[in-house]
Amino acid sequence: MYKTTVRIEGMACGMCESHINDVIRKTFPNVKKVSSSHKKNESTFLTDEKINGDDLKQAIEETGYHYRGYTCEPYEKKGLFGR
Repeated sequence: MYKTTVRIEGMACGMCESHINDVIRKTFPNVKKVSSSHKKNESTFLTDEKINGDDLKQAIEETGYHYRGYTCEPYEKKGLFGR
């Protein structure tokens, strides 16, 4: 599993966060746990496979927000007690 963090400028409220979450879900149907923050100017989500950065950039730019890059790193789900 991979955790992707996307830096996005232009989000101003909770509706902006929701809009970005919807765009990510539509672009990558296998995405899990999408979360966006207009205060941090970022969105994070989990996928089983690495994503295509070009597809991500295009999807975000088409919405009118400004894509500023992304990082994708392996993610290991922790158990109930952090083990």
